[in-house]
Amino acid sequence: MKTFAGAILAVWIAGCAGASTTPSPLAATVAFRRPHLRPAYWLVYSFNGGESGRDPHAGPLVGVDGTLYGTTVYGGGRCHNRCFGGTVFAIATPARERVLHSFKGIPNDGKNPRAGLIDVAGTLYGTTIRGGVSSCYCGTVFKLTLPGVETVLHSFGGEPDGSDPDAGLLAVNGALYGTTFNGGTTDEGTVFAIAPSGAESVLYSFKGGPEDGAYPTQADLVDVNGTLYGMTKWGGTNDRGTLFSIMTSGSERLLHSFGGPGDGLFPYGGLLDVNGTLYGTTSNGGSISCGLRYGGIPGCGTVFKATTSGAESVLHSFGAFGDGEYPYAGLVDVNGLLYGTTTAGGMKDAGTVFAVSP
Repeated sequence: MKTFAGAILAVWIAGCAGASTTPSPLAATVAFRRPHLRPAYWLVYSFNGGESGRDPHAGPLVGVDGTLYGTTVYGGGRCHNRCFGGTVFAIATPARERVLHSFKGIPNDGKNPRAGLIDVAGTLYGTTIRGGVSSCYCGTVFKLTLPGVETVLHSFGGEPDGSDPDAGLLAVNGALYGTTFNGGTTDEGTVFAIAPSGAESVLYSFKGGPEDGAYPTQADLVDVNGTLYGMTKWGGTNDRGTLFSIMTSGSERLLHSFGGPGDGLFPYGGLLDVNGTLYGTTSNGGSISCGLRYGGIPGCGTVFKATTSGAESVLHSFGAFGDGEYPYAGLVDVNGLLYGTTTAGGMKDAGTVFAVSP
């Protein structure tokens, strides 16, 4: 029996108006084109589920000098209790994949990277949700040279430190910033800063309740003019998630509580900055009821926009006939249109790719 372990693909998004086809940023920057052909889609590499890796999860690929780099949550070489703790991989040409590092977990490595990588001056940085030298096995921040030499920069220790970094990193002015889903003073997540040398500090511990967020989403922070923006899955006035800002000094502000009438519920994907306006999705909520499929939560999700001061409005509520339902991913801007995906809905109720105008 064959098992599906994930795949790398290249795809072009056709413009909504006119007949011309424009390469996506991924296809345009990586030389995977086949001669004399311009297909809409092709498979570049299929993971085998073993040492090559399995389940590339949330983070996008990063391109460095024509090579793509990414992570898989599972797979890789054997380690403690056959853990197969995930990989960092490189794809240089179609059908040629190279594992740069297999995470080992216990006793001193990370395990199970769920986020993507960032490139800082030719060195890759990322997070693992498990592993590290701390007794709680609460995850790590690591760096990796392009030849594949990995170093654990920080092992999270749980309260009052962070725990379970589900998101990737953001580089701002020589420092790296990220979030942990748990940990902090009340175990409801943190925003942290870490130097490339490994010195880590908790900038903010979320407190939950009506006046603060709780449990940051797995999406990376975004930087808008030196202020960082992100979302939490819970907390806020309605305990249905929040939009927040935080200064690199650690001063945090709740900008919007999701869950008002017709508003989205439970943001999951990341934020997109387009000329100083923030765009994102919520996995539930909106003005259309979809039958309460998952745990009695109303609504099929939304696309929203928000100013950096927190004025939020819903651009689209999913769930009309044939429409998508339940967007869990963020958005990408291509030539002035926002593209995204939903996990369900569509004519076959198997999910959709959609475009929405800002």
